[in-house]
Amino acid sequence: MSISAKVVMELRKKTGAGMMDCKKALNETSGDMEAAITFLREKGISKAAKKADRIAAEGLIFVHVSEDNKKGAILELNSETDFVAKNEDFVNFGNDSVKFIIENKINSLETLKSSTMGGELYTDALTSLIATIGENLNVRRIQYIESEGFVTSYTHMGGSIGVLVSSSSPLTEEKQVKARDISMHAAAMDPAYFDKIEVTQEILDKEKSIMKTQLIADGKPEAIIEKILIGKMNKFYEENCLLQQKFVKDDKLTIEQYAGDMNIASFVRFKVGDGIEKKEENFAAEVAAQIKG
Repeated sequence: MSISAKVVMELRKKTGAGMMDCKKALNETSGDMEAAITFLREKGISKAAKKADRIAAEGLIFVHVSEDNKKGAILELNSETDFVAKNEDFVNFGNDSVKFIIENKINSLETLKSSTMGGELYTDALTSLIATIGENLNVRRIQYIESEGFVTSYTHMGGSIGVLVSSSSPLTEEKQVKARDISMHAAAMDPAYFDKIEVTQEILDKEKSIMKTQLIADGKPEAIIEKILIGKMNKFYEENCLLQQKFVKDDKLTIEQYAGDMNIASFVRFKVGDGIEKKEENFAAEVAAQIKG
């Protein structure tokens, strides 16, 4: 029988389940609304939808590079608790997702969520995983990059931090080693910018204003404040910009100097839960919440 979009939307509104799940439930129950709701509950899908408001700040960063080293993807998949990140289904979903992003050259989260992966709408696959695992899960952010040269990836602390570095230079063993070193450096030093030219005038003016206020408060003469500010701004670049940072393995070199003839084109760094306000719970309460579902 034909199920109208209006009925599908009504079931979605009542259960919070995905469109494809609602359509399937209605088809399976010959359009019976109450039976469809029961169907979704039995599958755990309706229950999964109710978990959407829970804070998901744990999880893993997944990174993948294509076999030809020309393409790379990085994705943050969040869960409510850190031990869910060890779940095999969770890990498989994250790995499948980054590979899918590369295969389809997906460059936005919106595009990913509206895509069909393995014959199923991506958001429906995620909802099914939530139902299986019993926690709210969220794909928070993704990034896809291509390079005429090559792409290198690095994950730190079992996936709590992930980095992609792209170079426009031809791939050689020496450059691969350098790119991996730079990836590890980025993971450790958390640069806010790629290069100092990316720092906007607005940010520079704000930093200078703060520094100048501090210098005046310290009693520095007005005549030398501007000279001091030049040094302090160079220090700002050194602390915040990847190319200008001191290489963590050899502080006599900047990253730009260490790279040498290997032209670094871009980098991406994700850290799990970065910027998410986490809910404080003790371990016992966390386990109890997990058991209750």
